[in-house]
Amino acid sequence: MRLPALTPGVLELRRFSRNRLTRIALAGLVLLPLLYAGLYLWSFWDPYARLKHVPVALVVEDQPAKANGKTVHAGADLADELEKRQVFDWKKVSAGKAAEGVRSGRYYMSLTIPSDFSARIASPSGNGTPTPAGLRLQMNDANNYVVGTLAQAAFKEISAAAGTEAVHGYLDQIFLSFGTLHGKLDEAAGGAGKLAKGSGQAQDGAGELAKGAGTAQAGAGKLKGGIDEARAGSGQLTSGLDDLRTGTAQVAAGMQRLTSTVDRAGDTLVPLLRENAPEIRQAALLVARGADALADGAGTLPARTGAAVRRAETARAELTAYLAAHPEVPPDVRRDLTRSADQVVAVARQVDGYIRGHTGELRKVAADARTVEAAARKIAAEAPGLAGKVDRARRDVDRLNAGTRQINAGTGKLLSGSSQLTSGLGTLSGGAGELAGGLGRLSGGAVTLETALGQIAGGNRKLASGLAEGAEQVPSYSGKERAARDDMMSDPVRLSSTTENKAPNYGTGFAPFFVPLSLWVGGMIIYMLLRPLNPRALAGTAPAWRVALAGWLPAAAIGAAQALVVLAVLRLALGLHAEHWAGLAGFLAFASAAFLAVIQWVNARFGPVGRIIALALLMLQLTSAAGTYPIETSPRFFQAIRPYLPMPWVVDAVRHLIGGGDMAAVWQGCAVLAAFLAGGLALTALAVRHNRVWTMARLRPALTL
Repeated sequence: MRLPALTPGVLELRRFSRNRLTRIALAGLVLLPLLYAGLYLWSFWDPYARLKHVPVALVVEDQPAKANGKTVHAGADLADELEKRQVFDWKKVSAGKAAEGVRSGRYYMSLTIPSDFSARIASPSGNGTPTPAGLRLQMNDANNYVVGTLAQAAFKEISAAAGTEAVHGYLDQIFLSFGTLHGKLDEAAGGAGKLAKGSGQAQDGAGELAKGAGTAQAGAGKLKGGIDEARAGSGQLTSGLDDLRTGTAQVAAGMQRLTSTVDRAGDTLVPLLRENAPEIRQAALLVARGADALADGAGTLPARTGAAVRRAETARAELTAYLAAHPEVPPDVRRDLTRSADQVVAVARQVDGYIRGHTGELRKVAADARTVEAAARKIAAEAPGLAGKVDRARRDVDRLNAGTRQINAGTGKLLSGSSQLTSGLGTLSGGAGELAGGLGRLSGGAVTLETALGQIAGGNRKLASGLAEGAEQVPSYSGKERAARDDMMSDPVRLSSTTENKAPNYGTGFAPFFVPLSLWVGGMIIYMLLRPLNPRALAGTAPAWRVALAGWLPAAAIGAAQALVVLAVLRLALGLHAEHWAGLAGFLAFASAAFLAVIQWVNARFGPVGRIIALALLMLQLTSAAGTYPIETSPRFFQAIRPYLPMPWVVDAVRHLIGGGDMAAVWQGCAVLAAFLAGGLALTALAVRHNRVWTMARLRPALTL
């Protein structure tokens, strides 16, 4: 069964079989998309794999440097690594030749390794400020702009190759220093522990010193109290001796008066005695009382001085025992305490010795005083009857007057000694007070010292603990551990990426764009040689849809052949790999048919101007198909028109047919292409009706292409 619309289409194709030139033209129509897509993709199939043929000048100016006792040849090592990796076709030349070569175009660019490259690589190991090593890249966009773009990606690898080894060395030194620091912190922690222990012992000693100084202060207070008591007793003794001397002076005065009286009485004898009997009696009583006081004072004086000596010696013994039990008392304080105690004992003994050295005199004075008292009382009692006893009384009075003078003189000596004793005891009391004050200050200072040493000991313990904790936190790595950490720290962030439906090369990635593009261009050329509408069918009475179909079918057959030829060459010649070959072939033939329906309509409806419209549609689809960059990077105008053009849908679908993955884009593309195909044929049918009306403009067109 023959299709009515097929006959005009076959006739249209048969028109190209009449001679060899038209047959060649028909073959050219089939091969034209291959020339467009195949040659372009072949040219850019995998440019990165051929960068090793791009001549690039390499200038090595680096000078070796010293680091940790070793010589670093970072520049030479980098140059060797670059030549080994063969990123470019490296040409080692001088700086002048490199600059001239880049200017003239002999080299696309030049890479210079500066003279301080090794020094900067080694800088982290030195004492100065680390400085990054730099490389100098010189390019000339007048030679080729794209080469510079490719070089940026390539030099990321170069920078990584140059920096990784430097970072490895630097980090190895850091991790090695961690081990050294760990050991030193351990030593410091041990020393701080010993210091803390010594500070604790010193604190204990300061506590004992404070305690001993407090005890010594209490003893010094007791000593001062004893001395003050002795001084008070000595003062009482002095006061008593003063009173005694006053008495003896009174006795002496009375005796003198008595002697005078007796002398006068001896002259006048009885009359005088009788006249002066009351006075004699009163004087005798005064002498008796004075003699009684003198006897009492002379009897108790040795006991008082002896008691003072014993108290001084007891205080000195207590002080000596305390100093022997507390060796921490400073030598100067020990010396002052001992000297003061010795002075007190010496003064007490001096006074006591003086008193005891005159014991006989005191006894004699006491005895004489008792005798004088008895005689005086007797005289007082016998005063009225003295007249008969004048001569004897006169002799007695003379003896009593002499004894009274001796007593008065002895009492003066005792008073002088007692005054010296009181003064010495006052000096000793002052020294004991100063000693107590000094010991108080010593005790306070010892307490302050104990507190300070306690704080120091606590701080040293915290220091030791902190150093120990710090030593535990500072790691100590073996060589193997350092190497592992060097590797991690030199490249701490590593991208673990997975790519689904990965394109193996540049050409595979761009094939979904250029193959549909070539089919549209092929469709435009087809309708430059084929007529969109058969004139015979147009002049007849055939239905418009049949005329439109007759003009589309031969173009669709050629378009399918174009798609199959392009795919065959890409597969066999360039090695294109596709996940769905059958689906890809059928889809591209379908896409070509839809493209041709649209191109047929613009040519049928607008005549020669339709070719310009088809070209304009090609430009819009080139810019909105997102064949190279994501559509989001294009202006909003192209994003807005993208859904209303056929080629963007074809590009998306072909990507999934070649690379694999979700097939939803393929089915969406089929639906859109079906709509464009049906719409194009329908619009062409309307154009058939329009073209069956001849006008002057059609007979003589203003523009012929």
